[in-house]
Amino acid sequence: MLPTPKKYFVTAASAEGRSKLTAFDNALLKAKIGNVNLLRVSSILPPSAEYDPDLVLPPGSLVPTAYGYIISDVPGETIAAAVGVGLSKDTFGVIMEFSGKCTREEASRAIENMLKEAFETRGMELVDMKITAVEHKVEKIGCCLAAVPLWY
Repeated sequence: MLPTPKKYFVTAASAEGRSKLTAFDNALLKAKIGNVNLLRVSSILPPSAEYDPDLVLPPGSLVPTAYGYIISDVPGETIAAAVGVGLSKDTFGVIMEFSGKCTREEASRAIENMLKEAFETRGMELVDMKITAVEHKVEKIGCCLAAVPLWY
């Protein structure tokens, strides 16, 4: 059985690269999650998980992470990615991710609306949200990434 994560942070970054993969890797590095192995997870924040914006992840670790990203090779195109955590008073939280050809503000609004809907659907009270977003104007090959890494 896997342990339940106890900490998390939210992060977003954008970067250029000479290939789509290196643009993605460069965004991961800027987001402070480039030297770990991401295990993509869906959208539930464990109960009692603590927000730790200064969390440093050990290199090479397997890190459960909810993330969204977009890569574009269309010069001049605006891309964005956002992630948000919706918090309840006394139970689990919900994580939502978004990416698209839009502005940072549009991506943030999409996350806010998705979190509200997720809590409404579950019949839970949404007491707080932590949202981060990034936008990027593509030069050659660009990537926007937003993520919620979970840790023990």
